[in-house]
Amino acid sequence: MRRGYHFKNSIAFVFLLLLFCCISLLIVSMLRVPDIATGNDMNLLKASGNDDSIGTFGNMMLDMLPEDLAFTVFLPSEMAFEHDLRLNTSESLVGEKMNDTYTVISRVLGFSVVPRVLDSTMVPAGKEVSYGSLSGFDLFVSKDVGGVLVVNGVKLERVDIRRGKLVVHVIDGVIMDAEFEQSVQPDFDGDD
Repeated sequence: MRRGYHFKNSIAFVFLLLLFCCISLLIVSMLRVPDIATGNDMNLLKASGNDDSIGTFGNMMLDMLPEDLAFTVFLPSEMAFEHDLRLNTSESLVGEKMNDTYTVISRVLGFSVVPRVLDSTMVPAGKEVSYGSLSGFDLFVSKDVGGVLVVNGVKLERVDIRRGKLVVHVIDGVIMDAEFEQSVQPDFDGDD
């Protein structure tokens, strides 16, 4: 009689042990899952992301990237958008020019974004480091004698701006390949 009682307790013990292991596994896996942003958090990210210091075109460019993936963006300053690409907010964002503006900005995005986090502290002094952009264009990042970051010969104005998982560096120019650069060169009227 005692043997049957012992057998029932063993089954109960194994069942409780399995139940405990399953619950423990569930709790551990839930703790390792990254936080999912609620609707309110997403609005907060969007609102804090519209930084006036990076300008209208900069915000348009950053809005094209997902906020939940880690990227480094070498973002042209508002002056660089105007000087190098001939984009200005009063003319480029109206009517039919809006589509052209988005096309230019998305093309610049491909040249200016590295699919990884790159803080200014990660670039060693005196060395040039190469990274491939989203479009496959090579970006050469280094620090000059004064410790200022330089990307493909263009100095950075502001570094390490955070927007979600994005790291944004504002540069004093536009990174682009020779073909795209020729397509955005100003037309010369025959005054030469």
